[in-house]
Amino acid sequence: MADQKKKKKAAEKQQNVQQKEASKKRDISYEAAVTEAQEKYKQKGIRWGVAHIYSSKNNTIITLTDLSGSETLATGSGGMVVDADHEEGSPHAAMQAAYKVAAVAIEKNITNINIKIRAPGGHGSKVPGSGAQSVVRALSRSGLKIGSIEDVTPIPTDTTKRPGGRRGRRV
Repeated sequence: MADQKKKKKAAEKQQNVQQKEASKKRDISYEAAVTEAQEKYKQKGIRWGVAHIYSSKNNTIITLTDLSGSETLATGSGGMVVDADHEEGSPHAAMQAAYKVAAVAIEKNITNINIKIRAPGGHGSKVPGSGAQSVVRALSRSGLKIGSIEDVTPIPTDTTKRPGGRRGRRV
């Protein structure tokens, strides 16, 4: 009897320790990574980059490239930061992804960025998702200087036929 109780208590303690470690992994703040990178890597001159932000209702994707757009320096998305699928498009996930990208940018000695924001466009929404604004805010807070913010959402001038047929989608 006593041995079984001891084994139960030991198993409960181990389970508690594992839960605490799991919660620590979930509560990672990428802001700390940015401040570490700022302290570790001192800036040498001015170097420009372009942050391409694709923000839809379900996700936010950030790609940092050089000025020509040919070389990708860093990527981040809401899905890389959060565990639950329904949280990918949230402003919090977008902000954490932006801090992650900013830390890599500072490591690669980028000081200034131009921002290009894109919504789904075409037949989809022409308005960026809720994560776009928080990404811009996080990039500016992380110490990167913003040169310009541009909307590059593809808007068709004469579009193809919208899906659904002549009478629309019948439910």
